[in-house]
Amino acid sequence: MAAAVFFGCTFIAFGPAAALFLFTISRDPLRVIFLIAGAFFWLVSLLLASLVWFVTVQMSNKESSSQQKALLIFGVVLSVLLQELFRFAYYKLLKKANAGLLAISQEDTMPISVRQLAYVSGLGFGFMSGAFSVVNILSDSVGPGTVGIHGDSQHYFISSAFMTLAIILLHMFWGVVFFEACENQRWWSVGAVVFSHLLVSCLTFVNPQYEGSLIPTYLVLCVMAGWAFSCAGGSLRNLKLCLTCKDKDFLLANHRPR
Repeated sequence: MAAAVFFGCTFIAFGPAAALFLFTISRDPLRVIFLIAGAFFWLVSLLLASLVWFVTVQMSNKESSSQQKALLIFGVVLSVLLQELFRFAYYKLLKKANAGLLAISQEDTMPISVRQLAYVSGLGFGFMSGAFSVVNILSDSVGPGTVGIHGDSQHYFISSAFMTLAIILLHMFWGVVFFEACENQRWWSVGAVVFSHLLVSCLTFVNPQYEGSLIPTYLVLCVMAGWAFSCAGGSLRNLKLCLTCKDKDFLLANHRPR
């Protein structure tokens, strides 16, 4: 049973993201490099947030439960703000690297577009965020012990897996919307990304009432998915053409002579 929980939760949390990586990124070395770089930027943001939180905890009154709770909220907010700050820093770095990428390219255009960079870097952020969110939970799922034996919720592992899945996909959508907003200098969109990130992170304080955190998180996920689709140039018309296999440009691009 422990093995089933472990593999089931792992596939729920990382299955869709792994499929996206396999089919859209793994065959392009440049995309793989940008994905790893995005994961590194997220990791540095977490390191700085952890350092600040550790120092403040050491300076606080550890016997005061209210103060410790306030520091936990402070740590979550600080972590989100640093993640978005490093997302912006990564965007600026990629913009400055455009000239170098164009110089090493044999074509007259960029080998990878800004929208592709946003998607790849967002998935890199999501992979690293998901790994740090659920890796300890997955290690505990193999036992020993039984979840809920003392009356707690038995849905801890499955709820954590679905929350991790949402966070990974949200980072991907946030990246697309964030980069598009920076390109067009729509700073209100940047603020909306930061606000939605703060909202989803703070919803975890509702746990162990998991329906109170998962349902709003997936509503935010649906909204951000539609927004990212629109930012990437999508529309209801070309979505319908794609689903009905009537998109001539898509079919010609994927046609292979026999």
